[in-house]
Amino acid sequence: MTAFHSRIIGTGSYLPEKTVTNADLAATLDTSDEWIRQRTGICQRHIAAEHENASDLALKASQRALEAAGISADRLDLIIVATSTPDMVFPSTACILQAKLGVRGMPAFDVQAVCSGFVYALATADQFMRSGRYEHVLVVGAEVFSRILDWEDRGTCVLFGDGAGAVVLERGSTPGILAAPLHADGSHAGILSVPGSVCGGKISGRPLLQMDGTAVFKFAVKVLEEVALEALAEAGLQKSDIDWLIPHQANIRILQATAKKLGLSMERVITTVDRHANTSAASVPLALDEAVRDGRIKRGQHVMLEGVGGGFTWGAILIKW
Repeated sequence: MTAFHSRIIGTGSYLPEKTVTNADLAATLDTSDEWIRQRTGICQRHIAAEHENASDLALKASQRALEAAGISADRLDLIIVATSTPDMVFPSTACILQAKLGVRGMPAFDVQAVCSGFVYALATADQFMRSGRYEHVLVVGAEVFSRILDWEDRGTCVLFGDGAGAVVLERGSTPGILAAPLHADGSHAGILSVPGSVCGGKISGRPLLQMDGTAVFKFAVKVLEEVALEALAEAGLQKSDIDWLIPHQANIRILQATAKKLGLSMERVITTVDRHANTSAASVPLALDEAVRDGRIKRGQHVMLEGVGGGFTWGAILIKW
């Protein structure tokens, strides 16, 4: 019986034109560039224009990924979009993206796992492709987190930005994704959430992000180490086999702590949090695309992708590039 696998053949990303620096935020908030840099490593973030929705950012990232893969959108068999900031309640952002790509027919759906969204979506796509039914799959992480922030809360609004990243997967006989462990623990829902909803045409609750930063930090560092080791064990590899680590870009301190626990120098960690801030489900594919395009990631290398986010959700994808 033929064994099917998936391999990334193209990456793409998009960042909105508008950038907001720490100095810009300090003009209206009780904060400073030094305070933000020291605690988060963030220098600036990109903010979507009023007319830009998650599907618009996803479209541009997807077009670049398709171009890099050398295939047209009509050859796609499945579209998965990871987002916590969809264009609307429904239809899914994936269906809206499908229409904007000018194609129809193939299944399209969203995955909502917050900052782990892209890892969840990529693992889901890999499982679909192992069935042998799907040859080309588009996986996107796209967020406009600026729409759900309290811009008067210096503890949260300085942390996030908008953006999108995408990959195109191709079915093959050689393994590309070696391991993809996923986890969730809903008992931690309260430490990072947007506790609002629409009810009877009115907003119920507070539809803005709230977070217990200390609790999130401790939880993230713990599970990012654990799930990376789980992925390595599943693939029969060691920590020293990791060529590149691409963790969710939430905070430079989380990246540093995770790298230290895995015995990796920061030179082997792809870091974009300083320029992008936390773009939730878009952060991992944004960083991946940058490292692929600048030549750091090369064929034959082992790349570890990791995500952790509200839910709480977490997971890792170990790739043989």
